Amino acid sequence: MYKMAITLMILSTLFLSCAKEGEGMESVSNVADTTIQYTMPEESGLHEATWLQWPHEYQYGKTYRNRLDDTWTAMTKALVKNEKVHIIAYDQVEQARITELLKNAQVSLENINFMISPTDDVWVRDNGPIYVKDKNGQLWIEDWGFNGWGKKAASNNCNSIPSKIAQQQQIQKLDLNNVMINEGGSIEIDGNGTLMACKSSILNNNRNPGMTQQQAEAIFSKYLGVKKFIWLEGKAGLDITDMHIDGFARFANQGTIVTMNDEDLLYWQVPERDIETLFKAKNKEEKAYNFVEVPLTKNEVITTYGKNVGKASYINYYVANNVVLVPNYNDPNDVVANQIIQKLYPGRTVIGIDCRNLFANGGMVHCVTQQQPKR
Repeated sequence: MYKMAITLMILSTLFLSCAKEGEGMESVSNVADTTIQYTMPEESGLHEATWLQWPHEYQYGKTYRNRLDDTWTAMTKALVKNEKVHIIAYDQVEQARITELLKNAQVSLENINFMISPTDDVWVRDNGPIYVKDKNGQLWIEDWGFNGWGKKAASNNCNSIPSKIAQQQQIQKLDLNNVMINEGGSIEIDGNGTLMACKSSILNNNRNPGMTQQQAEAIFSKYLGVKKFIWLEGKAGLDITDMHIDGFARFANQGTIVTMNDEDLLYWQVPERDIETLFKAKNKEEKAYNFVEVPLTKNEVITTYGKNVGKASYINYYVANNVVLVPNYNDPNDVVANQIIQKLYPGRTVIGIDCRNLFANGGMVHCVTQQQPKR
C-alpha cells in the first residue's frame, strides 16, 4: 500500500506538471495552494535538535579527519546549551573518539545523542533528512534522492541516512528517492512560501535528467509548501555542487535576503544575469525584498596547514535556537560579517566558527548542519 501511495503521488505530480507546460513563466512561478501537501518549517523556527555527520578517516584518511575535528567540536559546544545535537558517528570506535574529544573540550554530553552509521562524507545539509509538517501539523521526514552531486562522489552510505534517522526516531517517512534528486543546500525558503534556487544544481541531467522547471515547481510545491519561485541559472561545473544557492544568497526572514555586493558575487562567479535577477526578486505578495550585503573575506584564506583557498563567504551561516553559527576565517572581515549578521538576529548570539579547513573541502557551517524542527 505504501509503494502504491507513492506511485500515485508521483503520477499526480507528473499530471500537474504536464498541465502547466503550456502556461507562461509568470503563472508557473506562483503555484496554487491546492497542490501543497507538506510544508518545510523555516530554519530560524524553534528546533528540537541539530544533526551533524562527524568527519572520519574511512573515506579520505586520518589527516582529513583530524583537520576538521576542531570545527565540529566548536559547533557542538555552541549548540548544546540550547538544543539537542544528534551526532552521526561512523562506528562505535569513532563514537568513543568523538566523546573523548568533546570531554577534553569541556563540552557537556547531556544534550548529545549518537547514531552509529557509515557515511561517505560530512555534508548532512545535502544528504540528511528534510523535516516537514503535513496539513495536520504532524512531523514527517522527507527522504529525497542524493547521488553525490551528480555522481561526482560516493553517496550510497549518505543516501541511506534519512531512512535510518526516520526509523530510529520513529517518525513517518516520505520516500522521494524516485521523485527528485535534491540536496538541501540547493534550496532556500523564506518561511512564507517562496523558494530560491539555482537551476544548475537541480535541473541538471546529472541529477534529474529531462526534468522541466514546471515539473520541479510542482514537486517543490507539493512537498515543501512553495507558492513562489526565484530561479537563478547558476553555473554547472563550477564546483562539485554545480553552484548551491546557500553559498551566496540566503533568506534572513520573510522580507530580507542576505547576499554580497555585485563585485563579490562576480568573484564568486555568479552570472551577471543572475545578479540582476536576484536583486529584482519579489516575494509571493510581489513585494521587493530588502537586501543585506555581507563582504567576502578581506584576504585570501589560508588553512591551518598553509593552503591558500581564495576569498571565502560568510553567507553560509546556520541559525539555531539561541545562536547563529557564522563561518570565520582568521580574517579582518570576520568581525565585520559577525556584526552585520548579529543585527539580523537580535534575539540570538552570533558565534564565529573557524571554517578555514572546512572551506578547503568545499563548504562552510550551513553545509554541515541540518535542523530538526520542534514537533
